[in-house]
Amino acid sequence: MNALRAIGRDGRLLFATRFVRLFAYGGLSVVLVLYLVGLGLSEADTGVLLTTTLLGDTLVSLYLTTQADRLGRRRMLVVGAALMVGAGLLFAFTHELWLLVVAGTIGVISPSGQEVGPFLPIEQAALSQVVPDRARTDVFAWYTLAGAIATALGSLAAGFLTNSLQRSWTAVDSYRAVVIGYACLGAALFIMFRSTSIAIEPRASSRSAGPRSPLARFSGLHRSHGVVLRLSALFALDSFGGGFVVQSFAAYWFFLRFGVDPKTLGTLFFAANVVAGLSALVASRLANRIGLVNTMVVTHLPSNVLLMLIPVMPTLPLATLVLVLRFSISQMDVPTRQSYTMAVVTPDERAAASGVTGVARTTGAALSPLFAGLLFSHPSLINVPFYIAGVLKIAYDLLLYRAFRSVKPPEEGRVAR
Repeated sequence: MNALRAIGRDGRLLFATRFVRLFAYGGLSVVLVLYLVGLGLSEADTGVLLTTTLLGDTLVSLYLTTQADRLGRRRMLVVGAALMVGAGLLFAFTHELWLLVVAGTIGVISPSGQEVGPFLPIEQAALSQVVPDRARTDVFAWYTLAGAIATALGSLAAGFLTNSLQRSWTAVDSYRAVVIGYACLGAALFIMFRSTSIAIEPRASSRSAGPRSPLARFSGLHRSHGVVLRLSALFALDSFGGGFVVQSFAAYWFFLRFGVDPKTLGTLFFAANVVAGLSALVASRLANRIGLVNTMVVTHLPSNVLLMLIPVMPTLPLATLVLVLRFSISQMDVPTRQSYTMAVVTPDERAAASGVTGVARTTGAALSPLFAGLLFSHPSLINVPFYIAGVLKIAYDLLLYRAFRSVKPPEEGRVAR
């Protein structure tokens, strides 16, 4: 809590934008696949749409985040909020696949309930600037908790809202109400980002002087490009695995396997995300004892074993129990990963580094829904995505430990680049 007292007005505002955004993402993720299938799209078409949506988010994020330190972090956040509003409105008021593809590609839509778009990398860079190194992981843990609780509440709200509306509305119209709410929350973000001050911009003294290569100007990276590229490759592998079981598809799996209704799905993912958020606070304390990389690996490995056990469970209570157990440790690598990335790059590269690694994660996650959609279109294969995801994410853990166990952040010792 001491770390939070030092973040100031802009820090508190960034925590608030994180909460509003993740509330919107959590609500949308519960109903998105149900909504798209209700519009008449097949599971395979839905997978293609989600893939193009995530790829579009990747391109948008790549430009906005790598240029944020140069063109203005506040400006890029405002643009991202406007794109979120536009995508939400188009998803709400059209059922044409090509228009949905355009909206998803250009705009900002989260099918996973997790961060997409330019927001997270730029906010992380701003937060890292206003807290000391030793407080950074604690602040990121609270930041992760805020997002997890918001995602959980969004999931719960969407489930209860659609259940209530379906007493007098069609199922598709009840899902559309959630999509419209998503666009409205994007508008709220637009206003909030405009309220931030110049303090969130990089300090002039921290910007590198001298000529820069075309690659450096494009990516926003110079000294830290090597470590960022290695991290990006690993994060892409992790997200490619996770993309097979994004929250939208996980919710759809529970619907197909056990006939779970949206209200129950909302409650289920509310509980799972709250547990995940609380685990972030444990992660920061564990990292203080054993280090950031070690914390990432030792918490992530068992969570992936639990992921592969979910489809093996014969009943809904057992499957729910394993899901919640998995969530209780699966997100402990999030604040540690974010803090580690900020620690091993120079201050004027933080937005770019977070953006490039974030884009790598989005790219990895964007490809797998295409295959997951094809698997879900065959009833006998709906369990396979869980197994593929688990194996790929375990491979990521082992490779990460091998590559970065000796690369220490400042608070742990020498930084190797």
